[in-house]
Amino acid sequence: MKYTASILKKALVAGVLLSVLPGCEKQLEEYNPSGVTPEAAYATPAGFESLVNSAYSYNRWWYGKEDGYSMSEMGTDLWHRGAGDVNPDLTDYATLQSSSVAVESLWGKLYAAINICNAGVENVGKSGLPAATQKIREGELRFLRAFYYWHIVETWGGVHFTTQSTTGVQTTANRTPVEVFYKQIIDDLTIAIANLPNTTTDYGRATKPAAETFLARVYLTRGNNQDAATLAQRVITAYSFQLQPRFADLWNMANEQNREVIWAVNYAKDLSLNDLADATAYPNGHPRGSNNGHLMFLMKYDDQPGMVRDIANGRPFNRYMPSLFLLNLFDESKDSRYLATFKTAWIANVAVPGSLAVGDTAILATKRVVSAAQKAAKKYRTWDQSAVYRANGTVGGDRLHYVCLKKFDDPTRPTLNEAQSARDVFVFRLADVYLMAAEANFKLGKLTDAATQINAVRVRAAIPGKEAQMRIAESDITLDFILDERARELAGEQIRWFDLKRTGKLVDRVRRFNPESGPNIQSYHEVRPIPQRQLDAITNKSEFIQNPSYR
Repeated sequence: MKYTASILKKALVAGVLLSVLPGCEKQLEEYNPSGVTPEAAYATPAGFESLVNSAYSYNRWWYGKEDGYSMSEMGTDLWHRGAGDVNPDLTDYATLQSSSVAVESLWGKLYAAINICNAGVENVGKSGLPAATQKIREGELRFLRAFYYWHIVETWGGVHFTTQSTTGVQTTANRTPVEVFYKQIIDDLTIAIANLPNTTTDYGRATKPAAETFLARVYLTRGNNQDAATLAQRVITAYSFQLQPRFADLWNMANEQNREVIWAVNYAKDLSLNDLADATAYPNGHPRGSNNGHLMFLMKYDDQPGMVRDIANGRPFNRYMPSLFLLNLFDESKDSRYLATFKTAWIANVAVPGSLAVGDTAILATKRVVSAAQKAAKKYRTWDQSAVYRANGTVGGDRLHYVCLKKFDDPTRPTLNEAQSARDVFVFRLADVYLMAAEANFKLGKLTDAATQINAVRVRAAIPGKEAQMRIAESDITLDFILDERARELAGEQIRWFDLKRTGKLVDRVRRFNPESGPNIQSYHEVRPIPQRQLDAITNKSEFIQNPSYR
């Protein structure tokens, strides 16, 4: 479901540029270049379709974007800050307060998305669309509202909640219990499941199995393990989804729309259509652009002999680097996911006279310790465990060179400095569903089912001939093992912080396995701070207050 800039402009007009958020910021202006009223726009099929497109588009502020990675992957057991991390407050917790730039940005975008969804649900009956289409569009809008509210309530807890749209400045905000959020989320997803089709020819739209997958995650989050297991198993068996034959196949740019993907946030292959800059659609100067994940996890390779920046090796922003704990979760002698997930070698693309020829290994990054004699015997530069990490797992000073996550690399970019990528972001895929089902069954004491579901994922990940070694027994399963397996399968896929919070393991595992963030994390970090600009803008300041222990 690719959105062009012109469609987005129409979408924002249809929503009267619903930048007026519940409890909004001080600088609140309605921007409506055409003068079209919301009632007039919603009452036409084309206008309403544009509203629905606009509601989808807000996923692009989180998925495949730097702030979204910082909010969903950093501050966990899996990552440290690289030299270029612009949100270290979310990575290390030491300075996390209400001034956080990423927190403020995503708060505003999520509430803008909620407002559009509310307007759509309210007005779908006036859209002029055929009755059958109205039913589907309402299902999509309810799915999206549930999806955005899940991000809000998991991130900030019981904050502002409404199912009514607003087109004017609202100066008060409410504090709503978490349970109310989840009742609405479940109600919306129940309607979405009833309304949505099993499949779609418009890739990127929500479907019944996408809504069922999300509801399974919601049930798992709320401790309704039986319903979570039942729904997850339905997604596994009732549709045509299949695990890709090889884990590495998932990350091939030519294979994005594969049978493992249940729902994705998609980006146009024509990068000019992905809203890199559009003064009309985005007058506040904050464009979305395309997927930026390919920039975030790459080390600085182009400062080394034999290497110059090129398209294949990517543009290195070195925002994030793996924890030694994450690297050591993999047994690469039997698990193919290590080499499919991480880049460990760089091949010389320019010659170094008397040293390196084009095609020679120029850089090796490894989680293992390499002796000084072994390093000296090689022409290439080696960053081993001792060169990157201290004995306690903290980074030893060089945050520029390390083993790199490569899942999101994009060798199809047109130029070596292109920051935009057409790569889609997989939000729900079948391997995740297997692991959710396993978690639910483990909590229900159904260890045979849990082992079967985990083994489906592990056997797919096995190096050929090592399938038997990858199988686990019922006695191997603990909640920590499931989280370890989710890390091996889903590292970087914008779910880790939520996984740790859901299982009650956020503080525990960060303290145990992330020696940089561990000393700073406290129990109150299980929710994020409310942006100060939000608190400054409302008039009922004594009622809508900051989350505990933040300032």
